[in-house]
Amino acid sequence: MDKSSSVPPAPSGPAGHRHRDRHGRGMRGPVAPPQVPLAASRAETFDSLVHDSAERLRRRLPQLASVDFAVQEVPWLGGDSVPDPVDAVPLGRVVRGRRGRPDRIVVYRRPVELRSRDREERAQLVHEVCVEQAADLLGLAPESVDPRYGQE
Repeated sequence: MDKSSSVPPAPSGPAGHRHRDRHGRGMRGPVAPPQVPLAASRAETFDSLVHDSAERLRRRLPQLASVDFAVQEVPWLGGDSVPDPVDAVPLGRVVRGRRGRPDRIVVYRRPVELRSRDREERAQLVHEVCVEQAADLLGLAPESVDPRYGQE
């Protein structure tokens, strides 16, 4: 008896395409579930660092309750503005509120990421930038905004 006659021919064309891997176990699922930190993008992780720093500062200084903390990818250098050669790329800035808009502290993600080696160093740098900008906004010394500023 011929073995080839007992096996039906494989379906051809788009209608016969099976949607699973070659071992028949089905499609693979995600590498990590959404609640695991691996599933968070670098931008989402950075946003959470800024949020955590903002919450720490708001607990210390109630004046910051109405201040927005935001993240931008890179600073925008518009027009003919030339950056200061000492600090060519800013890490953050303060945007004063106008016409009913609240004050905003902006942290620039890419420059901060490029200046930090790992998550721990990045978290520390993000907090330092937030402290410096909050101090500038409130007209205080950074040490009075956070007594541990510059010590770590």
